[in-house]
Amino acid sequence: MSSVISLVLPFFGLIFLGYICAKIVRIPEAGLEWMNFFIIYLALPALFFYLIGETPVADLANWRFVAATTCSTALAFMASLAIGLAASRRHIPEAAVQAAAGSYSNIGYMGPGVTLAVLGAGATAPTALIFCFDNALIFTLVPFLMALGGGERASPAQIAVAVLKRIFLHPFILATFAGILVAVSGVKAPAAFDQMIQFLKNGAAPCALFAMGVTVALRPVKRVPHEIPFHLFIKLVLHPVLVWLVLGLAGDFDPVWVQTAVLMAALPPALSVFVIARQYNTYVERASSIVLVGTLLSVVTLTTFVYIATHNIVPINPFAAW
Repeated sequence: MSSVISLVLPFFGLIFLGYICAKIVRIPEAGLEWMNFFIIYLALPALFFYLIGETPVADLANWRFVAATTCSTALAFMASLAIGLAASRRHIPEAAVQAAAGSYSNIGYMGPGVTLAVLGAGATAPTALIFCFDNALIFTLVPFLMALGGGERASPAQIAVAVLKRIFLHPFILATFAGILVAVSGVKAPAAFDQMIQFLKNGAAPCALFAMGVTVALRPVKRVPHEIPFHLFIKLVLHPVLVWLVLGLAGDFDPVWVQTAVLMAALPPALSVFVIARQYNTYVERASSIVLVGTLLSVVTLTTFVYIATHNIVPINPFAAW
């Protein structure tokens, strides 16, 4: 167990460090803007570009894996949406944010760092695939529901264009596509460019986790609404279990791919949930609360799933013996 704690603790330690610094040093929230720009537009895209560029092309075309993991996230989304509709008395925009909270993992800030640290380079391809397609799913469903509930004041055509832009012009997705081109072509970047990419990717996880702690600290929890425990149960427990079961139904996969998918699903709610809430000006305070509480609880739940993954406590395919 000590080895598992050694793997996971540094990630939460950086979040906690950011949290403590934000509580001690009173720097305005605007001070985060350049760091967030660095993380979102430079460091994390460099990380994904590097990971994909080093991945064998055949591993990037595993559509059965993509279908299974994306379907699992969609099931978690629908479960949280149902709870959100009941809790908000059928207020669709609020329910959409709650659905994202129950299904959208912190796959950008924490995903690559956790999976690669725990499982090694074999986790590269499944991490990138889950990142791309889960993002595409969430940034399609949420704008659609906002439009359905009147939270998006635009025509269907404008909404469709906006959704496509959010998916295909997102810096993470663009970096992934660039990495795929490099993987397919086999072109090697000049040494100076490669060294710059190395610098950027090495700073991605520490900066992202520190910024996450600062962001959470600047939005203290005032109350925990009654629906939040249900969403966090779906996100932290049900979602990874769903991934494990659906992948088992879909067939046999490399054990590292299954473990990667489970760990990605076990991550806490993404900070993007708060960004979505603020963008649509709905469920903002409670979105901040669910990200903070979910991150704190995931210290236990994620550590448990890492222990299960690294000690082979459960079979890779739950239906293999049937």
